[in-house]
Amino acid sequence: MIRSGYRISLLLAAMSTSALLHSQTSDEEIAELVGRLDLDAYKATIKGLTQFGDRRQGTARNSMAVDWIADQLAAMGCTPERLEYLFDPEPRPRRARPDAAEDPDLSTPTGGVVGRNGSGPGGASIYGYRSPTGVNRDLMAQPDERIRELNREEPVNGMRSEVYCTKVGSTRPDEMYILGAHMDGHGVNEAVNDNGSGTALVMELARIFNSPDVETDVSIRFALWNNEETGLNGARAYFEQRAALQGIENPPGSGQYPEPRWLGMIQHDMMLWDHGAPGADGTVSRDQRAEADVNIEFQSSSALADESMQLAFQFKAAADQFTTDYPATVGPHMTNTDSSVFMNDVPSISLRENERGAHTGAGWNPTWHTPLDVWASFTDDDFRLGLNAAQITLSAIARLSGARISDEALSASGSR
Repeated sequence: MIRSGYRISLLLAAMSTSALLHSQTSDEEIAELVGRLDLDAYKATIKGLTQFGDRRQGTARNSMAVDWIADQLAAMGCTPERLEYLFDPEPRPRRARPDAAEDPDLSTPTGGVVGRNGSGPGGASIYGYRSPTGVNRDLMAQPDERIRELNREEPVNGMRSEVYCTKVGSTRPDEMYILGAHMDGHGVNEAVNDNGSGTALVMELARIFNSPDVETDVSIRFALWNNEETGLNGARAYFEQRAALQGIENPPGSGQYPEPRWLGMIQHDMMLWDHGAPGADGTVSRDQRAEADVNIEFQSSSALADESMQLAFQFKAAADQFTTDYPATVGPHMTNTDSSVFMNDVPSISLRENERGAHTGAGWNPTWHTPLDVWASFTDDDFRLGLNAAQITLSAIARLSGARISDEALSASGSR
């Protein structure tokens, strides 16, 4: 008996071969597309998102951010569409983090928070030094009055909206890759890293792939999920509403596929901070570590682990060839992000700043869900790590989707 994962592997291999037969994207074309990524443009998109504070779901600031994202995508030539769903859980009161009795000290990398798992003062566990983590819900823990006021409104239950847009494939519009990031955050901050960094990455890729001189064989969807922080609710709503619509031509005979068949799902969540482990005093370095890298994760316990691993290593190969500043690594523990919703039905991976389970969960990132996730906490070295992740996804998806650039554009760039 041939297991289903093996059958899907054969199918994926056949589709990859088919893509190469239709159009073989050249290294020159990929290099040209990667060269269109720009650090200042990436930072500007993140900065635009900070005007809405932490974009916490269920607030006016969240709704305004969704509208702003839709307007930006439309200006890029990628027609935005909306998906709506009801989010109506039991209300949760605002509470302070257990370790946030005092305002953060922004002069220190961890905001003055010191903590570790060990057997006494200064002791470390077998996992090394670990700083405490948690979600700040204390408005007054944010020392910046402007940011505090942006985030004053508390969420209410009700209808939610999220935005996506699609680059329609020219030869196989009924198949697509999904590039995703969640646009909501929390922590009484500006949600710069979690997840303005991933949101801006996907938006920048939407801008480049929707340039008039770029075509792809298969479709690419750019999805900005809502309600990730409440339990992946926005991605789950998308899956529930649209999974059954895959590959159906509507209207029949029109050549239009509102939900092309999914070939892969690639999530981007927290892209900026790889400063290393906390030291004995609980603090984390202010600077990006020399060993910083982009982590490409798949989930080894998923139904499609083999196929997802293959996809991850395709991204790793693209990173080895086309990134400029930081390397990439592949790991088997994708968790706590929107790609988890898809991982048993389509090959799924996540790009991150460091390992979600082993590193972020151990306090390697003091900005995670805290008042420190603000613009002033990050340097260009951090933003370059996010741009590097954008280079990885752009180059890998350009190859997988059969991207082509017009000869006129290549000639103008000097590639031909």
